[in-house]
Amino acid sequence: MRTARWALYAGRVKALLLENIHPLAVESLERAGFEVELRAASMSEDELIAALPGISLLGIRSNTKVTETVLDAAGDLIAVGCFCIGTNQVDLAAAAARGVAVFNAPYSNTRSVVELVIGEIIALARRLPEKTLKMHAGIWDKSAQGSHEIRGRTLGIVGYGNIGTQLSNVAEAMGLRVIFFDTADRLAHGNARRMPTLDALLAEADVVTLHVDGRPGNAGFFGAEQFAKMKPRSLFINAARGMVVDDHALREQILSGHIAGAALDVFPVEPKAQGDEFESVLRGLDNVILTPHVGGSTQEAQEEIGWFVAGKLAGFALEGRTELSVDLPAVLAPQLTTGSRIGFLHVNVPGVLAELNQRLAEQGANVVGQYLATHGEQGYVVTDVSQALSDSAVAALADSPQTIWLRTWHAS
Repeated sequence: MRTARWALYAGRVKALLLENIHPLAVESLERAGFEVELRAASMSEDELIAALPGISLLGIRSNTKVTETVLDAAGDLIAVGCFCIGTNQVDLAAAAARGVAVFNAPYSNTRSVVELVIGEIIALARRLPEKTLKMHAGIWDKSAQGSHEIRGRTLGIVGYGNIGTQLSNVAEAMGLRVIFFDTADRLAHGNARRMPTLDALLAEADVVTLHVDGRPGNAGFFGAEQFAKMKPRSLFINAARGMVVDDHALREQILSGHIAGAALDVFPVEPKAQGDEFESVLRGLDNVILTPHVGGSTQEAQEEIGWFVAGKLAGFALEGRTELSVDLPAVLAPQLTTGSRIGFLHVNVPGVLAELNQRLAEQGANVVGQYLATHGEQGYVVTDVSQALSDSAVAALADSPQTIWLRTWHAS
């Protein structure tokens, strides 16, 4: 359901940040003039609905779900910042329909995830999880049995996006042979070889690592059938999404000895808060590394994510910029230094821009810059004018039946 509304931003816009988002995000938003509340834990749907009245900006990580029900109840919300890579925890279609911008950090923690995966490959190949447990138990077990170098082994990367490609480069530099499979057309880096099918990759790889996104179609795509097609005594790593892997099937393959070791950083169900009990069928297995979704949890990555996403939220709220939004048309407008700006999100049908400019001409507005993008059924135009428009003129512009929202900003 579309709503026509316009706003002259005055006073302090309120932001709510959840899940221990890095303090740099708080500092960045407060420096930009926002009132920020930071909470350590995620929120349930009911908790979000109760907390969001009066909140314009919401910051989350992976555990908080922004559903259509939440968005219906969040009448003041204008943007959601996902302080992570994924955005599958947000109903993007529902957010777009309501004109709520969604931003994420698609590149900021790439190196951190890659380094964790490289460390896990080495640890699994050397069977370090078992050795360190024995040492802590006071058992000296100095043996080379089951321990291998990774040099010369074949790494199979499933999902060759930002993380997959950087992992490819680092792994090759360490002496691994790299093969990859992706449903999208990706350019091979270095000496990496594209495999025609997932089955072909599984048959050749000594280590299989998953780096696919959280789209619904990927749910449960790696299960008993895929594990059975992996090489005997190969290694498996999931640093992508918990829901893409059947952990019960993986348990059976590890117990049978077909899979020699595994490392998982993500799980189908994850605890909501620090200290909550973690439950998994993979607990207690030999040569299995379980980490609490910390692939991107380095100080460097969290600092970069905090700065990056906070900047996108501030740019949208203060200047109407939508570059790198994952749901609204992406418009990169310059910094507003003089005059006024009009942001107009509308239904993408012919004639809307002409109507907007006609109305501006009727108001005697001098247009000094205009920036437009479309995405699916929506269009977004940012128009800079040399002088402020009256409230009545803004209201008249917002009166179009194609309006989703219209907002104005003034240079300070």
